[in-house]
Amino acid sequence: MPTTDDQVERVRALVASIPPGKVATYGDIAAAAGLSTPRTVGWIMRTDAADLPWHRVIGAGGKPAAHLADRQLRLLATEGVPIDDGRVNLRAARFPFP
Repeated sequence: MPTTDDQVERVRALVASIPPGKVATYGDIAAAAGLSTPRTVGWIMRTDAADLPWHRVIGAGGKPAAHLADRQLRLLATEGVPIDDGRVNLRAARFPFP
């Protein structure tokens, strides 16, 4: 089933709502947006997130994407996100969507 414009806008709004110093996983965003899979969030982030705080979206294990790891961890550290050995401390930094 193709991704709808409404789904894209819901994901974009959720990502935009993550405050500095907090993160969300692809799965968190998928659940909050009512999507069946975090992969849809990944696709949307790859194709339509240049103007969003993309660095606040991470994998479920707290690790950033390998090809963006240095840049993403640097941006998150600047915001005060706790990082331990290249992994975000999700207990401390996870943003709870309403």
